[in-house]
Amino acid sequence: MSDLVSPETFDFVLANELKRAARSQNFVTLVLMEPHADDRADAVREVAHLVSRELRETDLLAVDSTTVSMVLLDADLQNSRRVIERVMSRLEHYQFTVPVNITIGAACCPTDGADVETLRRAAQATRREITRRTPNGTAHVSKRG
Repeated sequence: MSDLVSPETFDFVLANELKRAARSQNFVTLVLMEPHADDRADAVREVAHLVSRELRETDLLAVDSTTVSMVLLDADLQNSRRVIERVMSRLEHYQFTVPVNITIGAACCPTDGADVETLRRAAQATRREITRRTPNGTAHVSKRG
């Protein structure tokens, strides 16, 4: 289970991890999740809580008013997809109290970028949407963009 950090701390640590990854020729994957619901703040907190259970202690998790952000250390995009699929499966089977749409995007350093902003733009460009159509958990997964 991963602890939450502030968005500022998240960006600072991500920038340092990107530099470390370049030096050691490792991978870092940035995952962005954007929950959309009538009560967005509750949806963001609920998704963050579920995601925190699926991450390793060494991974980084942050929440702002609209986005749950994760950094998967020493993980290329192929290995990160396993974590993302596990998270998506957990979200698809969770009984949200209200309908929630969740957009997920991921990008890997150095493949998709080597700085925070480039990686963030790349993650936003690869979004997939998980739609909670009903409060009883019916889900639809589709690709976007």
